[in-house]
Amino acid sequence: MTKPHGLIGRPVRVVFVIDELATAGTETQLLALIREVDRTRVLPALVLLRGECERSQALEPRDCPVLRLGVSKLRDPRTALRGWQFLRFLWEFQPDVVQTYFPDSSYFAVPLARVAGVPHVVRTRNNIGHWMRGIDRWMGRLLNPLVSATIANCRAAREALLRDERPTPARVHVLENGVDLDRFLALKPPSGPARTVGAVANLRPVKGLDVLVAAARRLPGLSFHVAGEGDQRAALQATIDAAKLDFALPGACHDVPAFLGTLDIAVLCSRAEGLSNALLEYMAAARPIVATAVGATPELIRDGQEGLLVPPGDASALADAIARLQRDFVEARRLGLAARRRAIARFSRNAMIRRFEDFYTRLIQGRMPHHETIPA
Repeated sequence: MTKPHGLIGRPVRVVFVIDELATAGTETQLLALIREVDRTRVLPALVLLRGECERSQALEPRDCPVLRLGVSKLRDPRTALRGWQFLRFLWEFQPDVVQTYFPDSSYFAVPLARVAGVPHVVRTRNNIGHWMRGIDRWMGRLLNPLVSATIANCRAAREALLRDERPTPARVHVLENGVDLDRFLALKPPSGPARTVGAVANLRPVKGLDVLVAAARRLPGLSFHVAGEGDQRAALQATIDAAKLDFALPGACHDVPAFLGTLDIAVLCSRAEGLSNALLEYMAAARPIVATAVGATPELIRDGQEGLLVPPGDASALADAIARLQRDFVEARRLGLAARRRAIARFSRNAMIRRFEDFYTRLIQGRMPHHETIPA
């Protein structure tokens, strides 16, 4: 049995397991955690279920062990060999905790971590399950007895998990994301009436960018820019071209603060969200925000206090809210500055890192709080 951290005189060893690395929200938060966690408290390692693509390898952290398994399909006979590789890695690293992200990594790693004798297995749920099928709910319920705890990044994700997969409520904990504030605080709020509206988002249907394109039809005189990539690019571009809109899709964003500095209004138009990293970045950048009231967004942005909230899928309401901020620069600036203050007070990256460090220490010491949210 693993001794408490304070008694063994070493950091808690945590192996993170994820499908592969990308510039999306969950992966970005995980990489920040690995880079910035206090190595005297937590010693990380990373296992990539796939990890063979050049994009993923370019993002790999340089200061922790990394194992690429190259599992393309869980049902492939070669996956058994990859499972043996994973077991050998765990026996060598001797983790106190294995933490998994995304369904495939959980289906693969949770049972094997138990076979390897890892004391604690943790799953991560950072969305509200808009993608889930019946088989995913069933598999999640099968894994529940093998899991010590599940982490959600907001109450909305926790509630969705309890509804969909029915774990023991006391084992589901909320650890909110954080943003690297220093990258955004140097940005000055917009200095005049809005001319440019934009978003940072993957080009996927769940992000509701077709709704933003429809809203742009109602807002002549404004320029729209959405930074991101995804399989909806061709369809969005065709609609933009047909309507002859001033609407650019510049591709993946490698310098988010610089991009946000070009925007006068930032938009989150998702049909479903957990706790949006893009929204945290908009807040830290003091952009006036229009966002759809989905997932954890109303927890971050209170309507009329840090931004404007609209129903998902409603192009007319989205256009009206953008137009309101365009008309009233003083109100737009007030909302943007209020959003920045809220980000500073609650959603710093340092606060997030401390939440996770405390979580791992309490977990192996058997001192998990009864309250679902781990305090900052």
